[in-house]
Amino acid sequence: MRTLTVRLPEALVAQIEAESRRRRLSKSDVVRERLTEAGSSRRRQPSSLDAIADVIGSVDLLPRDLSARTKKYLKSTGYGGKRTR
Repeated sequence: MRTLTVRLPEALVAQIEAESRRRRLSKSDVVRERLTEAGSSRRRQPSSLDAIADVIGSVDLLPRDLSARTKKYLKSTGYGGKRTR
């Protein structure tokens, strides 16, 4: 097998390293798999979690249980109540 040296953006290197640790494979194996997949499918479809990973946890100052207690929070803010005209 021959050696090839390439320079990659930091974000891509971080993704490869994370996948390598998660799957307990060498970085070279991960890169080889990605190159093989790219050649066969032309485009790797990201999982839905990968697609929104950069925005998870990015909203500050909201209650942690907002989804479980939506009606309570809406009622406390007066949302949906009768308004004077």
